[in-house]
Amino acid sequence: MARRRKEKKSDETLVDIVEARESAVEWIERNQNIVLAVVVGLIVIIGGWFAYKNLYQIPRNVEAQEQMHRAQFQFERDSFALALENPGGGYPGFLGIINQYGRTSAANLAQYYAGISYLNLGRYQDAIDHLRKYSAKDDLTTIMRHGAMGDAYSELNEFSNAIDQYRRAVRAGDNILLTPFYMNKLGHALIRQGESEEALKVFEDLRRKYPNSSEAQNADRQIARLKAN
Repeated sequence: MARRRKEKKSDETLVDIVEARESAVEWIERNQNIVLAVVVGLIVIIGGWFAYKNLYQIPRNVEAQEQMHRAQFQFERDSFALALENPGGGYPGFLGIINQYGRTSAANLAQYYAGISYLNLGRYQDAIDHLRKYSAKDDLTTIMRHGAMGDAYSELNEFSNAIDQYRRAVRAGDNILLTPFYMNKLGHALIRQGESEEALKVFEDLRRKYPNSSEAQNADRQIARLKAN
């Protein structure tokens, strides 16, 4: 008896599947134009995206990288003003790359270069504005971005913002050179804000996690001073 019920259920399921398939076929036949339009639309969208990426965006980024090499050369020479606007040879500076080649990875990198250039020129708010627009791609560049923003805020005596950026730099990754470097800056910024207990924790963490770093010796001095006070 149970077997007959099972067979009956299977037959009903098979009938349902057949009916659903027939209904789907009928719907497609009735709405051929709609189905065709949707398929063609998807092909156009996907094809357009590939064409945009391969025929426009990638070549444009390659061109931007080629145009930026002169500005990078001036940047490496610490000629930051020239790197920003007039690197020579008819090439655009970082600001020109940003304006002419927006939404390319080269223009994104130019935002970072522009931020660091402004930082070195003492134009700290401009540095923050450009670094804020820079989209970091990995732990290293994320550390450097937040650390540089922390430096700019420190120069503006905005220590609460500087502390926030230094914390972000420290948390962004574990780099044996940069992480203790920004932990040290974080500790000093906390002291400037009168947050001695938090500063003590930072210096103790620095000494424990990076005992061989050049910042560890300074951490020892700061720990002794903070505990004495």
